[in-house]
Amino acid sequence: MGDWYADLTTWMRKPALVETLIDVLLCAVPIWVAVMIGLVIGWSWRPRWTGLLYLGLRSRFRFIWTAPPGFGARRLWLAVTALSAFSVSRKLWSSFKGKNEGLPASEETGSRTLVSISATEVERDRGSLSSSIEMDEHDIVSEKDLEHLLHILDSNVGDATWQNQMERTTPNMFYQSWRQELKEGPIIFRSRTIFEDATPELVRDFFWDDDFRLKWDSMLAYLKILEEFHQSGTMIIHWIKKFPFFCNDREYIIARRIWESRGTYYCVTKGIPYPALPKEEKPRRVDLYFSSWRIRAVESRKQDGQLSACEVTLIHYEDMGIPKDVAKVGVRHGMWGAVKKLHAGLRAYQLMRKTEASLSRCALMAQITTKFFDNGTITQLDPES
Repeated sequence: MGDWYADLTTWMRKPALVETLIDVLLCAVPIWVAVMIGLVIGWSWRPRWTGLLYLGLRSRFRFIWTAPPGFGARRLWLAVTALSAFSVSRKLWSSFKGKNEGLPASEETGSRTLVSISATEVERDRGSLSSSIEMDEHDIVSEKDLEHLLHILDSNVGDATWQNQMERTTPNMFYQSWRQELKEGPIIFRSRTIFEDATPELVRDFFWDDDFRLKWDSMLAYLKILEEFHQSGTMIIHWIKKFPFFCNDREYIIARRIWESRGTYYCVTKGIPYPALPKEEKPRRVDLYFSSWRIRAVESRKQDGQLSACEVTLIHYEDMGIPKDVAKVGVRHGMWGAVKKLHAGLRAYQLMRKTEASLSRCALMAQITTKFFDNGTITQLDPES
């Protein structure tokens, strides 16, 4: 009996099985909603003979409502039933919550680390920022963060390999995405997008322009610029993002900075601790966050020999506090819709920039870049404003 239960438990813990069950639920819920709507509409247009049938069935099963007999006894019976149901539900919820809170500390710590990626960097940044709020602006997003981005762009992380997720093509956009699953830490996502008839400078400003992001990114519910450093172009931003109904909103304190090398832009964005804005229970703050781009001009897919297209390579990972299998399913189902929204936002931004000469604060900060020579070592030059 014990071996059978152990085999069943091992089989239920397989990631592929959990992912399949989530897919089935995501597909079944809309179907059942459509069935219920159809039943409601069909019942409202029912023929008269169904009313007679309903009256007959109601008289047959009237004893369910009248037992126990008596108006006062019926009220007491319903009250006792409701209290019993509430007691059972509370016990089930308590046991479920106790299981979640009783997870081993090693598992919780493992979900918040990333092998050979950012564990040491996050601890380094946390210690430096917690010890002193006033620090050198170049240490908030440093050259080590740039080296980290270059390392992931050029090679795999550890023994994991990139797994193909999606490939889509539209008349003026090409999109590819991959993911890399490590033994510990969040999933790393990588995507490559080619926008036709777009310049790297425009795309750079578009990704940095949070004021315009509110117009196309439906997940962004709140933003505030906390600090600006005009010498290096570093910014500290406060975000709150809306998540689907089964997740609470997430809060981000992100720092970002742009480097430039031979017309290629490296936009580094990462989560940092911020003692001036302490954590609260809701929304839940995402501590481990890294989302960075390489933006450069490439040849158009029209094969006309012109560098009229823009390639954006994104490296993204974060610890949102949800299971990996749920995250993979959510990303797979919502990725293409998010990419289409981003593409529509970029084209709207192009039109806006043609008609309006003034730029937002974020777009102006995006034009303050730090130049470096990418020849195996990073040599920082004076920022260009």
